[in-house]
Amino acid sequence: MKYIQKSQPPQDFIDWKNSANKDWQPSWGNFQKPEKTLVHKSLLQEQGFICCYCGRRIILADSHIEHFRPRNKYPDLQLDYGNLIASCEIDTDEPPPIPVHCGHRKGAWHEENLTVSPLESNCANFFRYTEDGQIIANKEIDKKEAAKTTIEKLDLNIHKLRKMRKAAIEGILDGLDLTDSQTVQKLIQGFSKPDLDGGYEEFCQVIIYILKQYSR
Repeated sequence: MKYIQKSQPPQDFIDWKNSANKDWQPSWGNFQKPEKTLVHKSLLQEQGFICCYCGRRIILADSHIEHFRPRNKYPDLQLDYGNLIASCEIDTDEPPPIPVHCGHRKGAWHEENLTVSPLESNCANFFRYTEDGQIIANKEIDKKEAAKTTIEKLDLNIHKLRKMRKAAIEGILDGLDLTDSQTVQKLIQGFSKPDLDGGYEEFCQVIIYILKQYSR
């Protein structure tokens, strides 16, 4: 999981909400194009085009707007830009594609003390990764139960994601001289920054974690 630093919402979205009157009130039910698309694009850009939970690369066509705090439990936050993030797997009225994970798997679940938020600046510290692609709770932190529960509730350890993370790790480690600390440090710095198009490498936080184990 990578920290998401929220930006300002699109001005058109602000104007749309401010157009409320006695006969019409903005709601998630009437939140449609073009404002919804503008918000979706803004979320993708501020996240560097990776899923808010698993870190997969995402685009408009294969992701959806996720409410970190579910709108059925927190109706006052349904149009709060600070509560909106972009998750992988397309938004659909039909059952989401199998296997289900991340935002669709989380659904309406949210427990304040057992949920790790990508909006927390230190969220990456709650998790560890293994070279075979597993994500595990960091037992050295106070919120290890929250990390463990978040992994389970979002199904972040399903075979599909483990396989993808393993492939990403192997793609970096293959042929790399891990005793060359200077090269390893340069790679860590590179994966910590977005590319020229503003996108992060898929599973960049996983790769950074693994590389740091060799830079100690």
